[in-house]
Amino acid sequence: MNPSMKKSSRAIRTRLQALAAVLLLQVNMAMAVEPASAAASVQTPQPVATGAPVPQNYVPFEQLQRRSLNPFDAYRGTSVAPPSMVNSGRIDTLVRDGKLYLSLRDAIDLALENNLDMVIARYNLPIAQTDIQRTAAGGFPRGVNTGVVAGTPGGGAGGAGAGTGAGGTSSGAGGAGSGASGLVQSTLGTGTVVSSYDPYINAQVYVDHTSQLLPNRQIYGVPIYHVNTTLANMSYFQSFPTGGSLEVDWNNNRSTSNSPYNTLNPQLYASARVLFQQQVLAGFGLGPNLRFLRIARTNQKISDIAFRAQVIATVTQICDIYWDLVSAYDNEQVEERSVAFAKETLETSRKQFALQAIPEMDVLKAEGELATREQDLTVARTNLELQELYMKNAITRSLDNPILEEMPVVPVDHIGGLIQPDTEPIQDTIATAFKNRTELQESGLDLQNRELSRKTARNALLPSLALYGLYAGTGYGGAPNPEYLASGGTVSAPGSYGGTLANALNYSSPEYQVGFQLSVPLRNRIAKADQYRTELEYRQSQVYLEELKKKILIEVRSARFSEEQGASRVDAARTARNLAQRTLDIMQKEQKLGAGSNQQTLSAEHDLALAESALVTAETAYEKERIEVRRAAGTVLEQYGISIADARAGTAEADHPQ
Repeated sequence: MNPSMKKSSRAIRTRLQALAAVLLLQVNMAMAVEPASAAASVQTPQPVATGAPVPQNYVPFEQLQRRSLNPFDAYRGTSVAPPSMVNSGRIDTLVRDGKLYLSLRDAIDLALENNLDMVIARYNLPIAQTDIQRTAAGGFPRGVNTGVVAGTPGGGAGGAGAGTGAGGTSSGAGGAGSGASGLVQSTLGTGTVVSSYDPYINAQVYVDHTSQLLPNRQIYGVPIYHVNTTLANMSYFQSFPTGGSLEVDWNNNRSTSNSPYNTLNPQLYASARVLFQQQVLAGFGLGPNLRFLRIARTNQKISDIAFRAQVIATVTQICDIYWDLVSAYDNEQVEERSVAFAKETLETSRKQFALQAIPEMDVLKAEGELATREQDLTVARTNLELQELYMKNAITRSLDNPILEEMPVVPVDHIGGLIQPDTEPIQDTIATAFKNRTELQESGLDLQNRELSRKTARNALLPSLALYGLYAGTGYGGAPNPEYLASGGTVSAPGSYGGTLANALNYSSPEYQVGFQLSVPLRNRIAKADQYRTELEYRQSQVYLEELKKKILIEVRSARFSEEQGASRVDAARTARNLAQRTLDIMQKEQKLGAGSNQQTLSAEHDLALAESALVTAETAYEKERIEVRRAAGTVLEQYGISIADARAGTAEADHPQ
């Protein structure tokens, strides 16, 4: 085989190797695309038929992001299954004779399992965990939600505002954003630039052919210069939380040409370069460089507290809805008894009129009274249906079921007969509120984030000073050019790539450099303004914390005052109801003795119905005021034995402490 054919075969072999490398790279990239099969998605429980256990729609993010042994999983998206909109099987166990018999405890458990406010709030937990993964790699936190989801209608709004303010909901460094609750958090997380801590590998591989028409042969010795080049370069870069960075470059190429003047043909080139750099002033240390991760971890705690606030708000609202349902149910019973009494009175009046014992006017009055009471009954029934709808909406994921939508709800629990005054000293209740209220806990954690921002803002005031060290080596090699050897030239270079790479690494042609790079901003007004602003925002947040304490103190005292007033109203309404009952009894006795009329008895019964309705209203308000005291003191969950772990999972235990 002549030399030209050898060179041609080597060139073809080189091109084939380069082409194989490019194809392999494309295959790897294709494998990184998310497959269409369901196996690529995270398998969360799918919707099941009503009557089956509750599917857990909360999947901890750390389970979704477990490190895989497959390196290509880092480039595949993770899917989350659609939320299940199937009601939990607990509802089926409470249905008897086409009615839903519901206790307060059942309503709370069903709400923890099915209420859509809770379902929405559960997503905030893994959302907060994504910030930890993001900031562990050097990214900035996107923030967490601290508000209470309040999309369920009905009941009082107790606790609907809990959790707003501290912690944050917007972008930036995870704060609530400028202006939330009167606070400014625009400098939360300020400081020097944080680099990505995930290593980067860059590779470039190509095969190139160039033909150049030359005006003369003095340079290359040929009229048309042909060059074939194969290049394969790779670099590795990584930053460290200390403020340092490492860069490693490895460059290689192989070139052949038709010039007789080239010493080597093909010519091999290899180089290696290592550069390490460390910040020693601004951006030095773990504090500035891990501030986003620390903020994200604090925000996760805030998110957990916000979820607790959501559970408290939901349970409080369910209690209010339940007692409104009890009130509507009892009022409907009162109106039914009132209509039944009015019908009985009308029948008696018609019989007496037939015997000419009373005038026709009394019959007309009895008919008018019945029509009025039937109207009141219609209002009571529609109000009961509305409260039933509120309750079914609050304890289900979906009402897309005609049977369930039309199913009556019968409350099992009713308001107790005796008023139990709160005997705990008010100062103890206030101390409990200061310990348990989620707003104070969130605000305290928010102060920790602001304190961190104060420190990193001071660090950012310093000039930028980086110390660095560099080492590099190069090597050449290749086969001697026969035309060059024929002209009398000599060659002393390794003929293989291994020898070329060895020359790049054996300190035969080194380059090393040690130095520093200093950057001093004159006047430094931007960093100076940001640093002072962090101080102002920190002090503002301290004042807000004290304002929260005062607000909570007033809420606790106001709730206790309302509870005492409610107890007094219940006593008064109960006395009025007893008096109305005695009056009706007397009127009925007088009517039997002939001393009273139907209209007087009917009027006395109407007064009794009004007194009973007033008592139901007073008792309902008292129960809701008692719940408000627990909410203000932050003891709702303890009162009903609710586990946050169960609320996270969307399940409720069968047995609870009473």
